[in-house]
Parts: sequence; C-alpha cells; structure tokens
Amino acid sequence: MTVERLNVLLLAGALVLLVAVVAVRVTTHSGLPSLLLYLAIGMGLGEDGLGVEFDDAELTRVLGYAALVVILAEGGLSTRWRDIRPGIPAAGLLATVGVGVSVLVTAAGAHLLVGLSWETSLVLGAVLSSTDAAAVFSVLRRVRLPRRLSGVLEAESGFNDAPVVILVVALSETHPRGEEWWVMIGGMVVELAIGLVAGLVVGRLGVLGLRLVALPAAGLYPIAVLALAVLAYAGGALAHGSGFLAVYVAALILGNARGLPHRPAARGFADAMAWVSQIGLFVLLGLLADPSELWPDLWPAVVVGTVLSVVARPVAVMVCLVPLRWSWRDQAMLSWAGLRGAVPIVLATIPVVAGVPESERIFGIVFGFVVVHTMLQAPALPWVARRLRLVGELDEAEDVDIESAPLERLRGHLLSVSVPRGSRMHGVEVAELRLPQGAAVTLVVRDGRSFVPQPSTALRRGDELLVVATDPVRDAVERRLLAVSRGGKLARWLGQGGGSTGLRG
Repeated sequence: MTVERLNVLLLAGALVLLVAVVAVRVTTHSGLPSLLLYLAIGMGLGEDGLGVEFDDAELTRVLGYAALVVILAEGGLSTRWRDIRPGIPAAGLLATVGVGVSVLVTAAGAHLLVGLSWETSLVLGAVLSSTDAAAVFSVLRRVRLPRRLSGVLEAESGFNDAPVVILVVALSETHPRGEEWWVMIGGMVVELAIGLVAGLVVGRLGVLGLRLVALPAAGLYPIAVLALAVLAYAGGALAHGSGFLAVYVAALILGNARGLPHRPAARGFADAMAWVSQIGLFVLLGLLADPSELWPDLWPAVVVGTVLSVVARPVAVMVCLVPLRWSWRDQAMLSWAGLRGAVPIVLATIPVVAGVPESERIFGIVFGFVVVHTMLQAPALPWVARRLRLVGELDEAEDVDIESAPLERLRGHLLSVSVPRGSRMHGVEVAELRLPQGAAVTLVVRDGRSFVPQPSTALRRGDELLVVATDPVRDAVERRLLAVSRGGKLARWLGQGGGSTGLRG
C-alpha cells in the first residue's frame, strides 16, 4: 500500500458512496430496496464490468459479519420497545420454530424440484431462512403498517439472524461428520442463551455508565453507544455465544433507556454508519458475484425462491401464529413481508469457505433468489398491504422524542422534546403538562421562531421544547411527557414519582 494507491482507493470509494447515495433517491420512487442498485454497482465494477478482480469469500464473510453488527445495532437503537413488546411472542416463534419449518420446507423443495442432495438442500434452506434487517427496516420506513405487524417484523429480523447463523455454521461444519441433530439444537440453545445474557449485561451497564458519566463533548455519546453495541457482539462471540443476538439486545436496551444522553443523536449516528455498512457490504457482494457464472442457477433460484415465498414462509407463519390466534390478514401480510437481502448472500459464503460440496451452486442460487424475488416482493408490498386493508391503521398516539443533555455543573439536564404529528400533546397548554417541581419548559421553537412560553401557551404538532430538569426529577419528567403524549391533557400521573402510562383523553 502506497500513498498513491491510497489516493486512488479513496477516490474510488468516495465516488461509489456518492453514486450509492444518489441511488437511494431512485429506489425511493421505484419502491425497490436500494440493495439492488448497490449490488449492480458492485457487479459493474467486477470482472465482467470494469475488470476489478475479487474472489475472496473469506474476506467477504468477515466484512459481512462486521457490517451486520452495525446494521443490527442501528436496528436495535431505532426500534421502540413499546412497539415490539406485544409482538415478542410471535417474533420469538418466527425466529426459532418458524426458521426450522422454513428450512425443512425449502430444503424439500430444493431436493425434489431442483435435484440437489439432501445435505446441500438443508444448507440452502438454512441460508435462505433469515429475513434481512436492512431490507425490512428500509421498507417499513415507506409502508405504514399497524404497530402489531411492524413490531413483529422488526423484532423477527433482529432476532432470527442469530439462530440462522448458528444453524448455517453447524450444517456447514458438521457436513462431513454427521453430528446428531439434538447435539446441534442443544448447542444452538446454549449459544442463544449466552448471547442474550451478554446483551442484557452490556446494555444495562452501558445505560448506567452513560447516565452517570458526563462526557466533555456531545459527539462522544453516539460513539460510546455504538462501541457498547459492538462490545456486546464481541463479548458474546468470545464467550462462545451468539454475538448477533447480543448486539441487537444491547442496542435495544440502549435505544429505549430513559434519560440516555443525546439518544436521538446516537440513533442518527448509528443510522449513518448502517448506511455506510450496507453500501459497502452490497457493493462487496456484487464484486464477489460473477454474472457469467450465475446464469445457470437463475432458474433454480426462481424455483427455490417460489417455494420459499409461496409455501415455506406462509406455512411457517401459520404454524407459529395460529396458536396465538392472529387473523388471516395479519398472517398473509407477515408472509409476504418476509424480505431477504444481504444476510442470505453473506451466509452463502459460509459453506463456500467451509468447502461444502456444491457450495458454489448454493451461492449462485441464493444470489439469484435475492435479486429476482426482491424485485417482485418489495414493490408489491404497498399493494398487498392496501388489498389486505392494513395501511394507515394507527393503534396508539405517537410518542414525543426526548433528547437529554447532562448539565454537570448545574446538576441538571436539558431535555429537547419534539412533538410529532400523531402526539396527543397537540393542544395541551404548558401549565397542563403538570411537570414536577424542579422542571420547567423554558423555550418553544415553532416554525423557525423561538419564544419563552406562558403557562397558557398551547403546544402544537411540530413544536420543539426545551425543558430544564434537576437530576432528582429527570426520570419523572420524561414519564410525564410520555404520558401526556399518549393520553393528552387528561392523562393521569400514576405513582408518587410519576407513572409511565396515562389515561387517554
């Protein structure tokens, strides 16, 4: 590596990033996930395009793991626990039992219709069984689904990477040894348990540390939050647990902790890092793929993908959700919204590195499946949601967004509160907030103009509030603001220190 070569790499990297950023605009209008354009950029740079040679599957897997860590961290930080909590049982079943059903049905289809061996079919079924967090999150930003559905999809995409990675590694490594299936299942349970504990410990300790330690610069908090999420992954993985489950759980705790300093800034920073990770990962996967060698596997990819989308996914959803008495409309939506993306392609490099027979064909089928079925599924998602009458349903009022900045010398906190469009804080007067003693609304920013509010000032959607609170009442202030946002001016303040819920007005 020389300075001149570094300059060339920086130039190429900057141009790729700029093109990828502009491509997001195109995908937003077309309804296609941006991953397709990123893959196209990588393939255009490859041997059949500009001639860049790259065939290192091991490096792709390692960098893919690193990118998935950042993507899962951003997913956990941006997911509201209140939204996914009701869907945790359904998401847990889909991420475990649903994965098992999907693997078996897809493997049967690959064996009977494509002619792959049972061993290869099982590996292929496992690789394809995980929904992709990046694809799901990007689509949910455009399609407004009821919270019960979006919460399940977000939680499932965050949870199912962990068991699927364990399963693919186990099937790839035990392919020559023929290890008993119950030993594999037992090992998966242990790894998931270790990952869960690691995520809980790092998340809880991270929240406590960030709340107690006042950092000298606001920009250090987002770095610390992301570092904690990566620490959870590394700690869980080194403890022979599931690092992917650990990072998602830790990020979920950090992103939903009350009083976490500069929480919106941490989410924004993680979102930017996740975009960079997605772009780099998809371009790298496009470089690894050789279009001239993928054509023979295109038809098998369509066949296996059809089995997965039309049979395996609906059967898995039905098996998991019928006992929970979910409606057929919800089941149909969850069946269609199980999008795949970079995760299956990254997982397809595992059998290639492990030397599994027909691993190159597995990679070709997976790559073709992701491209073809993403082009069909993602654009049709809004149409399916409308046909099922599942668009625009609002289960509850939106929460206000609260950012906390510690004032160490004053022993207080400055809370920045954003009133969203769906908040019931609209129309509530400042005095009706009934904040505890030691807290006050000091400034309101409305339509670009700031002013000091009076007790009779009525708040509006889109307002930005600055609330100063002393340390002892900071948590109570947040609980009260959330209660008013959900229940309006008639929301009661439950408990001596402030309740977390309120009655609806």
